[in-house]
Amino acid sequence: MHVKFNDIFKAVKSTVVTHSPEILTAIGITGMISSTVLAVKATPKAMKLLDEKKKEVKDDTLTKKEVIKTTWKCYIPTATTCVLSVACLVGSTKISLKRNAALAAAYALSDSTFKAYKEKVSEKLSEKKMTEVKDEVAKEKVNATSASNSEIFITGNGSALFYDAVTGRYFRSDIEKVRKVVNDINRQMRDEMFVSLNEFLSELGLPPVKIGDELGWNIDSGYIDTNFSTMIADNNQPCIVLDYLVEPRFDYRRLM
Repeated sequence: MHVKFNDIFKAVKSTVVTHSPEILTAIGITGMISSTVLAVKATPKAMKLLDEKKKEVKDDTLTKKEVIKTTWKCYIPTATTCVLSVACLVGSTKISLKRNAALAAAYALSDSTFKAYKEKVSEKLSEKKMTEVKDEVAKEKVNATSASNSEIFITGNGSALFYDAVTGRYFRSDIEKVRKVVNDINRQMRDEMFVSLNEFLSELGLPPVKIGDELGWNIDSGYIDTNFSTMIADNNQPCIVLDYLVEPRFDYRRLM
């Protein structure tokens, strides 16, 4: 099979560009370790030069200026490696920040488009039809996550089976308790301007999720508004699907 060099080059280039933050970070860390090793190796040579300088000036005490002037060349490789390592780490951080900014912008655009689409759909469909659509979506979410094979979190706030549409987790609680949590969190948002998804989950009695501190709600995008749909889970138990009319967003700390 004939493989074109240009194709290989493009594939390698694409991989390097995609993983450039990780590559730069790895190079930076390796460089820092190498600079330490080089400094250790340079020290005996520097000590030897200092001994020779002391004999030359016939004095066991050298000034700081004499010490630097005598030994600085020994540490050129160390300094060079250290500077390059710092540059790699700074470059990695800049690329990551730029990509995160682009991701936030793309998310905001997608969220805006979705809201406009949802508003138009609401205008075209009756309230009954909209409820049916929401219930169908909730049913698909429940069917996609097996209650029989999933961990069911016990919150200590009730025995009704719930399914959280955002995190895809089952838990037991009480519908009035969930509504109270929503009201309490909305009051907190009114005072603090924004709340994270993990803060909301904690009030429900659920453990945090990895991305829970990066997602949340703010006062500008609207208070948390939930929707409850009743389904039958695959373990044949009635299940209340907890869905959000105002979903948690990525840039919730950014106020308008």
